[in-house]
Amino acid sequence: QVQLVESGGGLVQPGGSLRLSCAASGSAFSIGAMGWYRQVPGKQRELVATITRAGDTYYADSVKGRFTISRDNAKNTVSLQMNSLKPEDTAVYYCNAYQISTGYWGQGTQVTVSS
Repeated sequence: QVQLVESGGGLVQPGGSLRLSCAASGSAFSIGAMGWYRQVPGKQRELVATITRAGDTYYADSVKGRFTISRDNAKNTVSLQMNSLKPEDTAVYYCNAYQISTGYWGQGTQVTVSS
């Protein structure tokens, strides 16, 4: 069993920056791909970015060029640097990780972009 805890959410103005972090604990060994998703009330959770153990990354078109995902395999952590934030980035952001073929989710952290 793997536990994921996100942190770093908050309120920022449009054009601002925010950095989210996620730490894995429990039986947090052999964790494979990790990523970030976000969800707005009434809409399905959507993929934001993913990163493999080797460092290969994928970004949704909506955040490409503005967000950067990174990870530390030794510490089992993943981060999301968010720059040039827009109001449409407002959502609850969730950390995701896979161990073997089982996926795990964090509790989510709120990101609000508003003036």
